[in-house]
Amino acid sequence: MTSFVALWSHLLAAAAYGALAVYQLRRWQGDPLSRPLVTAFAAVSVWTIFLALLGPYNYLSQLAESGRNLAFLAFMYGLMVGAEEGRGQRAVKGLFAAVAAVVGLQIVVGGVMPEFERAPLVFAMLASASQAIGLAVAAGALVLVHNVYGQAAPGSRPALSLAMIALAGMWAYDLHLYTIAFFARSPAEELFALRGIVLAGLAAVFAFAARNATWKIQISRAATFQSVSLIAILVYLIAMMLAARAMEIVGGDWARVGQVGVVFVTTLTALVLLPSAKLRAWTRVVLLKHLFEHRYDYRQEWLRFTDTVGRQSGASLEERAVKALADIAGAPAGVLMTCDDAYRLSSGGRWNWTAPVTPGEDAEPLLRHLEKNGYILEFDAVRGGWLTHGELRVPVPAWLAEIEDAWAGIPLVHGGRLAGLVILASPAVRRPLDWEDFDLFRNAGIQAASYIAESHSQQALADAQRFDEFNRRFAFILHDIKNLVSQLSLVTRNAERHADNPEFRADMIATLQSSVRKMNDMLARLSPGATRDAEPARPVEVRPLIEAIAAAKDRVHPIRIAGETGLVALADAAGLEQAIGHLVQNAIDASPAGEAVEIRLYESGGDVAIDIADRGHGMSSAFVRDRLYQPFVSTKESGFGIGAYEARSLVLAMGGRLAVESAEQQGTCFTLYLPAAGELAAPIYERMRA
Repeated sequence: MTSFVALWSHLLAAAAYGALAVYQLRRWQGDPLSRPLVTAFAAVSVWTIFLALLGPYNYLSQLAESGRNLAFLAFMYGLMVGAEEGRGQRAVKGLFAAVAAVVGLQIVVGGVMPEFERAPLVFAMLASASQAIGLAVAAGALVLVHNVYGQAAPGSRPALSLAMIALAGMWAYDLHLYTIAFFARSPAEELFALRGIVLAGLAAVFAFAARNATWKIQISRAATFQSVSLIAILVYLIAMMLAARAMEIVGGDWARVGQVGVVFVTTLTALVLLPSAKLRAWTRVVLLKHLFEHRYDYRQEWLRFTDTVGRQSGASLEERAVKALADIAGAPAGVLMTCDDAYRLSSGGRWNWTAPVTPGEDAEPLLRHLEKNGYILEFDAVRGGWLTHGELRVPVPAWLAEIEDAWAGIPLVHGGRLAGLVILASPAVRRPLDWEDFDLFRNAGIQAASYIAESHSQQALADAQRFDEFNRRFAFILHDIKNLVSQLSLVTRNAERHADNPEFRADMIATLQSSVRKMNDMLARLSPGATRDAEPARPVEVRPLIEAIAAAKDRVHPIRIAGETGLVALADAAGLEQAIGHLVQNAIDASPAGEAVEIRLYESGGDVAIDIADRGHGMSSAFVRDRLYQPFVSTKESGFGIGAYEARSLVLAMGGRLAVESAEQQGTCFTLYLPAAGELAAPIYERMRA
């Protein structure tokens, strides 16, 4: 029954793959991928015929199986060669070459096996070796299938998936078959018989896959490293399997000696080599040099660079920038030397750098050269005190050229200006710099310089904001001082005429006391770190406060007060006095001589309203709309443009609002609205108005 199933299932598979070969040949049309695919389908057809007629262990069957494997490997290799820019193809070629070499070894072993049929011991070893090689070919091919699909462009994966599923199914069945045959020490005839059914089923999958040839691959460095690692693990496992089978066949004490020897050598290698950082670094250099066209995976390096620089940690930005540059080349330490406008270097941030770096003699010629050319400094080339760049020779200061363990110097250039020089310590395996190091370090240095320059700009902006806050407070103080000087000047002029008047002396003393109090308050507000927070709102009777302001101003200009009495507002008394004082003074300055300023008090919708009106020259609607509340903008020649701005700020801080009506040559009326206290207070929904 087994032989019957094997015969007809393999013949069915032969017919199916023969038809696939003819179909693919007819739609070839110069597609370079069609040639290996046609060859592979034809090889599978011939191989399954040999399996049906001659059995799995005939040399022709094994030769045809090897041809099938090589044809499908050539098909996948054609996909990889068509990848964009050819990055990483050196490593990929090595993987394909390794699996193809194992296939070649399978051909050799299959060819010599018939010569040793009369030597049972040798024949048994060759049979086991053939099974192990078949297992290795299947496992290695599966790794390559994973590699090809994993590196496929996302848009091509749907079209590629069917072909990869068919190949994975074919080699996965071979892996299972050879594993069972190797460990069971039997031909596994049932599995060989069922192989024809599996291959016939996979022919349908190949047929759907062959209809679409829009396949595109992108080489992935990470996937290649994974494939290399898997191949190495498979080689180790197969070697151990062959050694174990050889010991089993030889038998006796030699088997025990071999086992002990393998364990001893493996353990010694792990203990001596694996902990060595230098060995790991050397291995990395060798792999990058011989397996990849480019030393760096630029995408990964850039992602790591930006993550290191941008990560918020206890380290300063300069330290993070040094670490990010050091990580690119695996340098264990680095130091940043900042450069000022006079091209003098000074020690900046450092990462893992312990040796002292003391700037000495002038380095301006070298720094100007680095700034102009973005040149990466290779310390092994400047130990003699000179930097040779083409026909140009630039002196290198001795203190810089002789820095212990220095390996590379990366200039930080921002906006054509040298901001600093990052010196990297030598990695575990010191090597000369090449063009990839120069390009990547140069661009990473520019990026790091931009981060540091932006940080410095933000710090300068913060300092400027602090000075701006100080200047703003000083402008308010200066405005108040101007008002106080006007009052004191008036007192001084009147003292010459009314010094003998007791009432004038009492009024003068009150004015001086008030001025001193206001001056002390201004000094407190001007002190570093001082802020002028509004007092908590409390009930304030408005009319007495206004009468006190009017009494002080009435000596300079007539003021009339009208309106209701007993109005109480929720306000900061000192802030309200200052706001009304600013507006009254502005009204006095705008009014003609002898034209009184009017102050009216009344209740308005649950608010206490205060009108301050003058008959002066007024303001245009455009000025009121666009410039009235801008600081340092005034219609008066000697004005500071602070009064209205500060008055509105004070009123808003108390929960009120300030309105204005003005017309040119007709006058201006400012109206303060403050929340009323007590019975006059309006419900909140009545006070929510624009």
